[in-house]
Amino acid sequence: MTARSTRVPAGQQTSAGRPAASRPGRRTRVVHTTRDADGRVTSRVRRSVLPSGLRIVTEEMAGVRSASVGVWAGVGSRHESGALHGCSHFLEHLLFKGTHTRSALDISVALDQVGGEFNAFTAKDYTCFHARTLDEDLPVAIDVLGDMVTASVLAEPDVEAERQVILDEIAMHDDDPDDVVHNLFALQAWGDSPLGRPIAGTTASIEALTRDQVHRFWQRHYRPETLVVSVAGNIDHAAVVRQVAAAFDRDGFLDGTAEPATVPQRLDARRVRPGTATAHRPFEQVNLVLGGRGLTRTDPRRFALGVLSTALGGSTSSRLFQEVRERRGLAYSVYSFTGQHADAGLLGVAAGCLPARQDALLDVVRHELASVAADGLTPEEVERGQGQLRGGLVLGLEDSGSRMFRLGKAELFGTELLTLDEILHRIDAVTVDEVGELAGELLGGGEVLALVGP
Repeated sequence: MTARSTRVPAGQQTSAGRPAASRPGRRTRVVHTTRDADGRVTSRVRRSVLPSGLRIVTEEMAGVRSASVGVWAGVGSRHESGALHGCSHFLEHLLFKGTHTRSALDISVALDQVGGEFNAFTAKDYTCFHARTLDEDLPVAIDVLGDMVTASVLAEPDVEAERQVILDEIAMHDDDPDDVVHNLFALQAWGDSPLGRPIAGTTASIEALTRDQVHRFWQRHYRPETLVVSVAGNIDHAAVVRQVAAAFDRDGFLDGTAEPATVPQRLDARRVRPGTATAHRPFEQVNLVLGGRGLTRTDPRRFALGVLSTALGGSTSSRLFQEVRERRGLAYSVYSFTGQHADAGLLGVAAGCLPARQDALLDVVRHELASVAADGLTPEEVERGQGQLRGGLVLGLEDSGSRMFRLGKAELFGTELLTLDEILHRIDAVTVDEVGELAGELLGGGEVLALVGP
C-alpha cells in the first residue's frame, strides 16, 4: 500500500488532539506523520529539546516489538588536533569502562540480561553509542547509555589497560588490506589533515595521549547542547523524553540552559589531491582504490550520485562487476562507494586481485570510468540503479536500528529529515542526463589511486 505523509508545524495540535508542547521549558514538535492508504498511522517522528539543549528525536513504528536508541556526540576524528589524534576513539572505548555506580561488568550485564545488543563507533564527523532491545526493556538501555556518557570515571588504570587494547586494534587494522588501502586512499586524497588521518589514531599518537587530555576532551565535547538522543521502534515519545531526562540528569549534567549546537559545517578539509600512494604488505593480493572527488552530504545531486555509484559498481548487474569479474575474471570483489561529509566527499572503486592481474584490472577500471565520464550511463543502467536504491532503502528502514541511525544523523548535522516517500520521489526524479553530467564532472578529473600489496 502506498503511504502518505503529513508535516505538523511546531506548536500545532497533533492528529490525536494533544498539544505539541508537553511542558514549559521543553520544546516539542511533530516532524512528520506517515499513514497507510487506509489512514492508519504507520510512523510518527517527534522532536523535543530540553532547556539544557539536549535533543531527543523519536520515531514511533507500528507493528514492531523492538526499540533502538542512539546517543550521538558531534565530535569525531576530524575535530582533533595533531596532539589529540585518536582521542575521540580512545574516549569511546573508555566510556564503557565504568561509572560512579556501574563497573564495566555491570554495564555489560545490564544489557545482556535483557537480551539487548549494544555497541559504539567513532566516525570522522561524530561518535555514536547505540543499543537495541525489546520495547519493554528500552528504559534499561537509556539509563545505561546516559550513565556512561555523563558519569564515567575514566580511571587511570582503565586508561592504561584500554590503551593496549587500542594499540592491538590499530595493529589488527594494519593487517587488514581493505582497511589499509582505504586509509591510504583518504590520506592521498586529503593529505595529512584531520580528514585524511585514520580514525583510530597511530601507535605514536595513542601512546602519547594522557588521561587528563582525554578527560578534558570529554568535558569539552560531551555537553547537552552537542548531544542527540535518537530512538525508534515501539515507543512512546513522552515516556522516552522522561526516561532520557532522568538518565542524563546525573551530577547536574542537564543544569543550565543552551541552544542546540550542530556539528560545524566548515572545517579544514582540503581539496582532493590527485596522485598515487602505495604501501608494501606481504599479502597474497593487491588491493586498490581508484577514485576522486565526490559530493558533500547536503548536495542536492546526492541522489543522482547514489544512482551513479550503484549502477557503476553497487550490484552484481553493475557495469564494473560484469566487466571485471563476469567477463574477464580479473577480481573476486569489485565495488564502488561514496564518502560524504559536510564540506567534502569522495567517489571511488575498490577491488582486489592477484599481483599478476593488477595492471589489467587497472586498465579495465580506468577504461570503464572514462567511458562513463564521456558517455554517461544507459537508460537501462540508470533504471537498475534507481531500483537498487529504492529496494535497499525500503528494506533497510524496516529495522528500528536503521530508523534510529537516520534520525540521529539528520538531527546532529541539522539536515532535512525526508520521509520515505520524499526520498523515493527524489530517486525516481533522477534523469539519465543528470547522471551523465555528474559522471563527467566527478570522473573526468584527476584520479586518486591507492595500492597495497606485495
